[in-house]
Amino acid sequence: MERYWKKNLQTLGILLFIWFIVSFGFGILWVEELNTIRIGGFKLGFWFAQQGAIYTFVVLIFIYVIRMNKLDKEFNVNED
Repeated sequence: MERYWKKNLQTLGILLFIWFIVSFGFGILWVEELNTIRIGGFKLGFWFAQQGAIYTFVVLIFIYVIRMNKLDKEFNVNED
């Protein structure tokens, strides 16, 4: 069971790190560099700050659910 929680926390840490990079890094730290790129008429840094971080978070939720279902089956702790 200790290995299960270690893998769970490792997955969570990686996903939170990705979210941090996208929301704080792309939306605040590197916004000026990203604003030199335009997509659909909008500056990329602005897009990440306004919508990109939210979309990324939703995708990361789905990735977490899929990963946890695989992990539950691997350690035979699935809820079925």
